[in-house]
Amino acid sequence: MGEVYFYHLTRTPLEATLPMLLGKARAAGWRVAVRGTTPERMDWLDDKLWLGPEEGFLPHGRAGGPYDADQPVLLTTETEAANSPDCLMAVDGAEVVPDEAQGLTRVCILFDGNDPTAVEAARGQWRALTEAGCAAQYWSQEGGSWAKKAESGSG
Repeated sequence: MGEVYFYHLTRTPLEATLPMLLGKARAAGWRVAVRGTTPERMDWLDDKLWLGPEEGFLPHGRAGGPYDADQPVLLTTETEAANSPDCLMAVDGAEVVPDEAQGLTRVCILFDGNDPTAVEAARGQWRALTEAGCAAQYWSQEGGSWAKKAESGSG
């Protein structure tokens, strides 16, 4: 059963935090799906990943192509990722359900700490996932560097 990590973005924007987390997931050997809520936002993230530093390039693809199943990182708005991920990274309030989280090695939920609606949505996801028995950790960067601020369950 996987763990769910909540990342409360307060100092570093999504386009900087996501590549760091994707790099760690890939270093662990995981295939990753990045789930968003709109195709336009996934296109924006795709551009950010392509235009990032060359030394930190993350091979990835946008869902809907002929090689989706081969992608180590797949950007999608769908609940079923064609690349059979070990890790799911949910952004912009994309929903993650308990059964799904329990079937993955790791779920990362990234949310904008400067957006009250995003914070409230993340709190709702925390409640739903932990009440269903998912182990969860809450990470915040409000002190400058990432620090674990809360934990529920065991992984």
